[in-house]
Amino acid sequence: MNYSQSYILYPLNHVLERAIASSLRLLDEETLEFATPDRSVPVADNFLFTRGNFEQHSFSANIYEPLRDVLEASLTDEFRKQDPIAWADTQNRLGNILGAIGQQLHDAEIFQKAVECFELALEKVKQEDSPLEWAATQANLATALQALGRLEADAKVLNQAIDAYTAALLVYTKKETPEEWKLIMLQLGMTFHEHGKLLKGNRQFQKAVVAYKNAIAELDADNYPVELSAAHNNCGAVLLNLAESEQNPERFEEAARSYETGWTVCMEQQRPVHLSVLCRVNKAAARSELALLTKDTSLADEMADEFELIIECFPHALQPLCLKRCQDLMSKMREMAEAA
Repeated sequence: MNYSQSYILYPLNHVLERAIASSLRLLDEETLEFATPDRSVPVADNFLFTRGNFEQHSFSANIYEPLRDVLEASLTDEFRKQDPIAWADTQNRLGNILGAIGQQLHDAEIFQKAVECFELALEKVKQEDSPLEWAATQANLATALQALGRLEADAKVLNQAIDAYTAALLVYTKKETPEEWKLIMLQLGMTFHEHGKLLKGNRQFQKAVVAYKNAIAELDADNYPVELSAAHNNCGAVLLNLAESEQNPERFEEAARSYETGWTVCMEQQRPVHLSVLCRVNKAAARSELALLTKDTSLADEMADEFELIIECFPHALQPLCLKRCQDLMSKMREMAEAA
């Protein structure tokens, strides 16, 4: 079956930011000037937290390629022999920067190079000797595989990502490393969801819901507002696809409630307005699907009004394709209501 597409929110990639920050010393002063983003003119960015796993806000993306070049040049055989752990750390940093370039260019080959960097690092970093570094590398590998699997719609690669996240959880526990554990759960939820859409099986969707609810139970709005909003919103996306698979009206309502909670967290924590609008669009789209399933014309009329309100009140928060989708769904709901 064809599943509805929802707008997914991604957490900020702090691992990438740390990889950039710890590598800047390798650059000359002239190149280093490119690292600072230009904030002299404030511009609304309606794509924040929607681009993917390798998004960061602290540095200019112009720095990616110079950093890639200097890191690749530093990875000599002599370096590997002299200090294998530092060499593995450099591979980790390079892998994250390659992942950012791969996401920027939508290039599967670059993502594959990032995967290879993490795999090389794992040859030197062992679980028994450096468990936290090993788990972090497994998580980096999983995130790159998730991005690659999503880009290529490859179920096998997504399954490898699940295996790598699961390996990281051999070290990361809710009690000992709660921050890492909750963020792995959030990423696992996204990976199970993508995997389930390709396999067209409810089991992976159900695993995604469990992973998201594990994350939600540990994330708090004050310290993790975007992550908590993402967990609720993205859980709603899974519940919507599960509802479509089961043809279950109660699941549609559950999805709508999950979207609404994500929307509420965004509003209360004063996150960028487009994030709350996307949650609201997702909720309206889920309830529109429910109206079609149940042939509820009064609900269709309500959703037509909701889309009209979103379009009128938030024109600057909607991406062009999102605006078109809202207009299409509004027309569809209006036609259904008027036909009755």
